[in-house]
Amino acid sequence: MFPTLIGTVVIAGIVGYLSEKTGWTRNGILQSVIICVGGAFLFYFASLMFGIRLGAPGIDSIIASIGALIIVPTHWRRRR
Repeated sequence: MFPTLIGTVVIAGIVGYLSEKTGWTRNGILQSVIICVGGAFLFYFASLMFGIRLGAPGIDSIIASIGALIIVPTHWRRRR
């Protein structure tokens, strides 16, 4: 369980960093990493509690990180 949790954090951090460096998001590196790690944590613990899985734990963390990057910044962004 613990190595999976550490792997989830590392993969989510990499996804957040790469999304900023490629220009896919414009939140800032630290903010994107925090958003990705938070989304991956949420999905990891939900998968432990409810048995929800989309694939291997690494694929789950990538999908959860990308989902968090889509949901969180667009939810708080002002509409013009």
